[in-house]
Amino acid sequence: MVSKPPAEDPVQDAPQVTAVQHSAAGLPGVVHGLRASTAQMGLGRTARTLLRVNQKDGFDCPGCAWPEGGKRHLAEFCENGAKAVAEEATVRRVTPEFFAAHPLPDLAGRSGYWLGQQGRITHPVYLPEGGDRYEPVSWERAFAIIAEELTALDTPDEALFYTSGRTSNEAAFLLQLFAREFGTNNLPDCSNMCHESSGSALTETLGVGKGSVSLDDLHRADLIIVAGQNPGTNHPRMLTALEKAKAAGARIISVNPLPEAGLERFRNPQTARGLVKGSALTDLFLQIRIGGDQALFRLLNKLVLDTEGAVDEEFVRTHTHGFEEFAAAARAADWDETLAATGLTRDAIESALRMLLASRRTIVCWAMGLTQHKHSVPTIREIVNLLLLRGAIGRPGAGVCPVRGHSNVQGDRTMGIFERPSEAFLDALDEEFGITSPRHHGYDVVRSIQALRDGRAKVFFAMGGNFVAASPDTLVTEAAMRRARLTVHVSTKLNRSHAVTGTRALILPTLGRTDRDVQASGRQFVTVEDSMGLVHASRGNLPPAGPHLLSEPAIVARMARAVLGPDSATPWEEFEKDYAAIRDRIARVVPGFEDFNARLAADPGGFALPHAPRDERRFPTATGKANFTAAPVEYPAVPEGRLLLQTLRSHDQYNTTVYGLDDRYRGIRGGRRVVLVHPDDARERGLADGSYADLVGEWTDGVERRAPGFRVVHYPTARGCAAAYYPETNVLVPLDATADVSNTPASKSVVIRLEQSPAD
Repeated sequence: MVSKPPAEDPVQDAPQVTAVQHSAAGLPGVVHGLRASTAQMGLGRTARTLLRVNQKDGFDCPGCAWPEGGKRHLAEFCENGAKAVAEEATVRRVTPEFFAAHPLPDLAGRSGYWLGQQGRITHPVYLPEGGDRYEPVSWERAFAIIAEELTALDTPDEALFYTSGRTSNEAAFLLQLFAREFGTNNLPDCSNMCHESSGSALTETLGVGKGSVSLDDLHRADLIIVAGQNPGTNHPRMLTALEKAKAAGARIISVNPLPEAGLERFRNPQTARGLVKGSALTDLFLQIRIGGDQALFRLLNKLVLDTEGAVDEEFVRTHTHGFEEFAAAARAADWDETLAATGLTRDAIESALRMLLASRRTIVCWAMGLTQHKHSVPTIREIVNLLLLRGAIGRPGAGVCPVRGHSNVQGDRTMGIFERPSEAFLDALDEEFGITSPRHHGYDVVRSIQALRDGRAKVFFAMGGNFVAASPDTLVTEAAMRRARLTVHVSTKLNRSHAVTGTRALILPTLGRTDRDVQASGRQFVTVEDSMGLVHASRGNLPPAGPHLLSEPAIVARMARAVLGPDSATPWEEFEKDYAAIRDRIARVVPGFEDFNARLAADPGGFALPHAPRDERRFPTATGKANFTAAPVEYPAVPEGRLLLQTLRSHDQYNTTVYGLDDRYRGIRGGRRVVLVHPDDARERGLADGSYADLVGEWTDGVERRAPGFRVVHYPTARGCAAAYYPETNVLVPLDATADVSNTPASKSVVIRLEQSPAD
């Protein structure tokens, strides 16, 4: 039942469009997940592997960061989790013979889908200066090449060490330790491109840059607001929590420019009811214009202030700071401006207000739809303002819930993967290891690309991920990467970043989550942190994809020994042999991880990290209290005749990994170059459904950024808005168009015009 990888790229120039679906999961989700799994793994391997996903004695899904409850189902995974596991546990292989047959120009001309479908990389490979294809290289020679380039730099700050959210806590801790012992804080990570805005806003207002709720809180909530998030595709297991909350009496408001099937109705495949009819989830759908969220929450705050008895005055008086300035700004909110910014009706906003006032326990969830705008940080602060007014922080069943998109992206940050670390973290690291960490800030993702572009960075090392495809301004990013002296990617599978190289390049194949990890001291496990701050073990069960793979901790440890040499007092060899030794050091450096190994041994399901606002109503901010904030209301200005584009995922996609060419919930089949446009907006531009258009970005720098040949799909988006898949549309996102404070690329509010394609 295992299928071969595609020999050629599939034709995508005529996507088929059918009816939009109004429910998610159910039997079709089971069928699609199993079909993808058996195609990659075969039937027996599929059963052995999927039954270990997210189990206490199994491995953590390499997909999203949604937590597991205390009681696990036999099948504790979703359709897209099954696809993520299948992509990693595939029996397809990329061998040295593959690289010999496919020179770099050939790889560069392939789609990300084709590259990813080829299978697991089995050997370390090297692209020499002037070479046209990767060739096998020994591990010893690979580390020597890295050492040659790093030690030849004029300053350690000419090196960049990028981390993907798949990286384990142990590997992330070692990588940041190595980078700082080497002498740089250049530790960009995928958080910089997604929830950096959340962390920035929450750290300033609450003192902790993470969510404050647990699964139990969701189940106990009276009202759940889901803003700028599509859980049906991006976090499908969240739908189970929403269904349980609904059954307990919760109401749900969805705030989104697009109707999403998963938030309309969830067909839970674990129950008979789910297979037959499912559960309606959303009680009120606010189809907001892109970028209008801050204006909406600001007006809701005004209306709460104007309602007698609606403010939790005891909480505000005891636990908050800055109320008067905030209240003055909120009371100035204007109905007409809000209606223009949001595209909503007065009746819809008043309905949301009534639901809010009727709720004592309110949770607000959000994802990229809120975090990737110029004004994302003020938007999230405004959400915090609303919850502070209602006393909804530190109350069971209430709080903030930024939903992380990758399985250990939050854990990597906890481990110190951050270009702007706190003094307290660096002091603890230095004391533990006897090193002197640099104190000046390093580069985030956008600044890393700028540094490569400008010649201020010369070596790029990536622990997982697909940096080139995930980053904004594709042509600029690729040109910047090609200026590097050396690019190194620690990877399980091929992706676009392997085809866009520096003068020299290495691909270092590593173990995945599903792989058994045996080191000198015996079988190992790693740990991860989920979106709600729970830390647990992950143990792969499959034989590795080949004998020439190294684990991520082993790669970092051997690189460190090659680069730092015998002068380093850090026991890198011990860390490679036994990951428990790494966890012992984490326990002495990172707050909340005390007795790390003992706690994991006592409960394989893991433990929750402390969260002062949630646990104690204590707020470790600059003021010692939860901070109200007041900022001018912003929303994107769109010139006449233009549209505001949001980039998004298809249902057959996880971040930049494309599983297939369909997006069945939105009715798209056999292609990804589609643009979803409201029928009236399309007709005003003379674009019929099925016609083809170029998407042309417009920004203040005057540079024309063009994504050609997109099929126009008449779709029920908010008026004035459009949507299309990334990474194909990342070419339209200017490198310098970023969120204030967080510097996150503004990928959800790109001004475009549509030009009929010449070939149409």
